Amino acid sequence: MKPIHKTALIVGAGDGLSASVARLFADKGGMRIALAARNPGKLAALANQLDACALECDASDRSRVESMFAKADEWFGASPDVVVYNPSYRVRGPILDIDPGDVAKALAVTAFGGFLVAQQAARRMVSRGSGAILFTGASASVKGYPQSASFAMGKFALRGLAQSMARELAPKGVHIAHFVIDGGIRNPGRVEPANAPDSMLDPDAIARSYLHVLEQDRSAWSWEIEVRPWVEKF
Repeated sequence: MKPIHKTALIVGAGDGLSASVARLFADKGGMRIALAARNPGKLAALANQLDACALECDASDRSRVESMFAKADEWFGASPDVVVYNPSYRVRGPILDIDPGDVAKALAVTAFGGFLVAQQAARRMVSRGSGAILFTGASASVKGYPQSASFAMGKFALRGLAQSMARELAPKGVHIAHFVIDGGIRNPGRVEPANAPDSMLDPDAIARSYLHVLEQDRSAWSWEIEVRPWVEKF
């Protein structure tokens, strides 16, 4: 059976991948959209374009996550059918020198925030036996790079959360999916060099993969999808 999703809450929204996801979910998926970010003011243009709700949320703060969901529930008139978790925080540096406080923040935003948001979403979805929670991962979800320990720690943890939730909640009707974005994402301020065409991912193309997963029949659900440019090395 294919799901019918009418509403989506996108956490960690901005003008990159999450904006592409929001537009596609609204335009092709026919969903009402709620957008959440630390600074909801930056979402004004996108919210106006999509007739969406813009909410303030620090995903690493339990009380603010709970408040965000309460406001989203009120906006939709019901709990959201789809929740997308997009936030992350990274700090680069040698393992000998990296600031422990920055590492704690990276884990709080990338991993603990994912747990807080997913827990609130799951409580709503399990009670009605339907819904989908989508997590945005990265190359660092499966590969730890030099001088990027905190990002790898956070993304590895987020992937583990998604895998555990998929095994626990799929039998209860909740679709959990994790997306490994293996490569740089093109955006207005970041494009591939002229001598390396197609070396970055198109955010609109990634968004189509998100929608495809949402439209999967429950007899053939994916819990993880990897997307990368065709020239990217595995």
